[in-house]
Amino acid sequence: MKHAELKELLDAKYLQYARPDFIDSDPIQIPQAFSRKEDIEISGFIAATIAWGQRKTIIANAKKFMEHMDNAPYEFITQHEPSDRLRLKDFVHRTFSGIDAMYFLEALQHLYLHEDGLEGAFIKKEGIPARERIVHFHHSFFTLEHLSRTRKHVSNPEKGSSAKRLNMFLRWMVRPAREQVDFGIWKHMTPAELMMPLDIHTGTVARRLGLLQRKQNDWKTVEELTQRLRTFDTTDPVKYDYALFGIGVFEGKL
Repeated sequence: MKHAELKELLDAKYLQYARPDFIDSDPIQIPQAFSRKEDIEISGFIAATIAWGQRKTIIANAKKFMEHMDNAPYEFITQHEPSDRLRLKDFVHRTFSGIDAMYFLEALQHLYLHEDGLEGAFIKKEGIPARERIVHFHHSFFTLEHLSRTRKHVSNPEKGSSAKRLNMFLRWMVRPAREQVDFGIWKHMTPAELMMPLDIHTGTVARRLGLLQRKQNDWKTVEELTQRLRTFDTTDPVKYDYALFGIGVFEGKL
């Protein structure tokens, strides 16, 4: 498919799927339930963290997590006592267990009480590459004592990970709200600097379209795909996440 034809297809699919009704079947509905910046970013981070597996299950478990925080994430994170974390001791989403959930509460409380919150942990400066932001966040999040098993739930591109869920979270926070899906509440990073949230669906569709040559779904592949998407839109390449994901999940084939 020629470049112009491919751009026409991707633009059409982006417009088709980047719509408010996309929210109804996507984990982004969890932060969409809130209006306060801190509530949005905390609930969004939790929802993105457990965003693997069946989407209905992801959404149901993310809602349970919010209920354990009295549906007031920022207030709970900043005001809870260590004993309150026991509310999550039996929480399970696939391999994300109660012990992981309790550490997340502790780490988030530390970030908001002693650092500059989630946004600061992703480096609150302009012009920093997404990879460096994610690596910095990974290290910042695990400054407290924790079990090694919990580290696997926060991706690290230094290890080659595609960091799909963190790139998706950054998309939620950074891309403008013009489609009424993403939020655009973080201003230290531009949409042009975002990297593609690469998963099995987007990777498969991208390869079928000839957007990717690399076989693995790792960070190098994220770079390859994002760079290719920038040839269609230099200012907002990851808007095509909607197109590739929509084709892969809702259409199943090209």
